[in-house]
Amino acid sequence: MHVIIDGYNLLGVRGHIGATRTGEGERAREELIRNLSRYRERKGYNVTVIFDAWREQGGLEHHEHRTGVEVIFTRSGERADQVIQRMASQWGKGCAVVSSDHEVMNSARAHGAFVMKSQEFQGKLKMMAYGSGAQAHYDALAEKHDEDEVPLRPDKKGNPRKLPKSLRNRNKKLKGF
Repeated sequence: MHVIIDGYNLLGVRGHIGATRTGEGERAREELIRNLSRYRERKGYNVTVIFDAWREQGGLEHHEHRTGVEVIFTRSGERADQVIQRMASQWGKGCAVVSSDHEVMNSARAHGAFVMKSQEFQGKLKMMAYGSGAQAHYDALAEKHDEDEVPLRPDKKGNPRKLPKSLRNRNKKLKGF
C-alpha cells in the first residue's frame, strides 16, 4: 500500500497552516515528516507527502527522501492536488489518498484508491502516539459517528440499524491504518 498525503491539508487539520517555507511552517513540516516516518515504520506502508511550492518562481518539482518518507515539493505553477491526482491515477487500487479536498477525493476514488479525510488520518497518527488504549476509543467513536450519519432504513429488509455494506467495508480498511 502506498499512502499519498496532501501535506498542507494535514497541517491545517493539525492547527499549523504553514504556508511559508521558513520559520514556523518549516518546523511544522519537519514535525509532520517525523510523525509520518514513525507511522511508516510501524505500518510498513510507503508514504509520500506532497507540499505546494507553486508560488516559488522558476521552481522544478523537488523530491526528497527523509527518514523513509518521500517528500515532494510541487513545481512552479502546479498545486499539490494535481500531483496527488496524477499519483492516484498511476497507483490506482494500490494506494490510499489522505486529503479533505473533495475534488482530489473524487478523482482518487474514480481511480480505485482508498480515500481518507485528513481528520481521520490525523486521528490515526494521534492514536499511534497514545498507544493501543486509544484504538478501542477511536474505533468506538468512528462506529458511533458512522451510525449517527446513516439514517435508519425502515423500507429495506434486514437489520435497519446495521451499516450498509459499503460503510462496513470502509471501516474494515480504515482499521488497517
